Amino acid sequence: MLLSLKIENFALIDALTVEFGRGLHVLTGETGAGKSILLDAIDAVLGGRTTVRSIRSGATAAAITAEFALSAELRQWLEAELGIAVAGDRLTCAVDLTLTEPKSPKGRPTVRSRLRVNGRITPKATVLRLRDRLVEIAAQGQTAALMDGNCQRDWLDDYGGPKLLKARQTVATAHAAARAAQQALDQHRTAIASQKEQREFLAFQLTELRTAQLDDPQELIQLTQERDRLSHAVELQQHSYQVYQLLYGGEGDDRACADLLGKAEAVLSQMLPYDDRLAGTLEMVSSALAQVVAAGQDIHRYGTDLEGDPQRLETVNDRLATLKIICRKYGPDLADAIARQRELENLLGDNDGQNSTLEKLEQERDRTRQALETACDRLRSLRQTAAHTLEARLTAAIAPLGMDQVQFQVSFEDIAPTPQGRDRIIYCFSPNPGEPLQPLQDTASGGEMSRFLLALKTCFSQVDPVETLIFDEIDAGVSGRVAQAIAQQLHQLAQHHQVLCVTHQPIVAAMADRHYRVDKRTIQTPDPAADPAPDQPPPPGADPSPSVRTVVRLTMLDPDRRRIELAQLASGALGDRTDEAHTLAAASAFADSLLDRAASLRQPTP
Repeated sequence: MLLSLKIENFALIDALTVEFGRGLHVLTGETGAGKSILLDAIDAVLGGRTTVRSIRSGATAAAITAEFALSAELRQWLEAELGIAVAGDRLTCAVDLTLTEPKSPKGRPTVRSRLRVNGRITPKATVLRLRDRLVEIAAQGQTAALMDGNCQRDWLDDYGGPKLLKARQTVATAHAAARAAQQALDQHRTAIASQKEQREFLAFQLTELRTAQLDDPQELIQLTQERDRLSHAVELQQHSYQVYQLLYGGEGDDRACADLLGKAEAVLSQMLPYDDRLAGTLEMVSSALAQVVAAGQDIHRYGTDLEGDPQRLETVNDRLATLKIICRKYGPDLADAIARQRELENLLGDNDGQNSTLEKLEQERDRTRQALETACDRLRSLRQTAAHTLEARLTAAIAPLGMDQVQFQVSFEDIAPTPQGRDRIIYCFSPNPGEPLQPLQDTASGGEMSRFLLALKTCFSQVDPVETLIFDEIDAGVSGRVAQAIAQQLHQLAQHHQVLCVTHQPIVAAMADRHYRVDKRTIQTPDPAADPAPDQPPPPGADPSPSVRTVVRLTMLDPDRRRIELAQLASGALGDRTDEAHTLAAASAFADSLLDRAASLRQPTP
């Protein structure tokens, strides 16, 4: 609820402070007196558009401060949604407007605005979100919320009551679960896709290792030895024959080692009977002879069995080349390559587990999606029930406001599920018989829009979270009967909201809990230097009295002054009379009757 408004150097207002309370507030005054300037100031302090003309002529800065009373729900919303902590039950919104000089001689000055909430500089987007919770302004160009599909949907949900709001929360929970399930599935699919190339590469490696048929980690050493033997078969045969000749089968003059040892053994045997100390020597020579003979026989067999095998040598070389490649890729030795093959077999064997996980995630996605669809169907059913009731109530509420031929319908369109359901809500409106229903923003004029909003707010009066409603000349151009209906609806609305209304209708003004008069006055500026010199005429086109300024003043009327104001409004409503005294008397009597009737209407029903 708006508690106070302080304005300095805004438009025609030099300095103004006004306090507000509960109930219905009306502002009256002559056309052009500046009533809408007050509404513009409220709009500006809550992030509305400002221009150079917003700053009072002759001033370089303007300031507006508005103080609001906070409900517990709004305080909680401020902390949760905007991160604005409020210690008490008051919220202060302010805007400072500063005139900036043009950057070039041909340029134009601009205005810079700085918005603050509880003294803290706040972005405009944040203030605009806050504005939607604080005030609703129904004026030309100020009914954006009424045209916004999200607001239309939220109003319908609030109108549907706790049961509908609970169903909407169920949808939000189901949507979050479905979204989480879809994200988990998408992430798993992405992981599988990202692993596909890696798995293909690993599968290639495994195939290469399996093709190599790696069984023995010593195979490379053994094949190297075999290759060396096969490569030097001829040399080995020659050397083995030479060794055999040296050990056992000497030819010609060359005596073999076995022959020499045999001769030595014979000599020692002859010597032993004479000296038994030679027994050990004889034993060693005999043993050496036996070993030489055995070695000669072995080397003879080796040389005899040794054969060259070019085909086997080629096979061994090919196998060695393969094993060396494997070792370079997966080694450094065959044991490491064999270990890598086993590792790859384990890694690639997990594919069944991935498929199982994918299947479970798909099932969870389908389950949560079905739960969301069911919750959305339930929410739509409740919304349609609320829509039918709202259509009937709003048509009945708007008929007395000079719009008895209006058709109104809440239209539903399917959209992809969101946390708010799968419904696009469209308020459709036809002000004239025979005309088709069309979206409200495409059909209603400014005046129709204001009256539509009044009827809508009357229907929503007990569920609408916005406490302050502002109507700018909602009763313009209507008859007395319609004005009376508007007055009664404004009074009804003011039982649950703070209502500010600019009006020219005495019937509406009489219902107010607080009545303010707005008028323009001329004042003398305190600077005498602003006056032109007496001997110098002002230049052509100049203000003949530069020290005289026009300002807007706001006065809260007491009962006597209010009666006079209503009489003046009524004198215009009663039409031209030749007898001015008679007209004033009739207007005064009419004003008294209006106040009496308003007093009786404001009495609570027993």
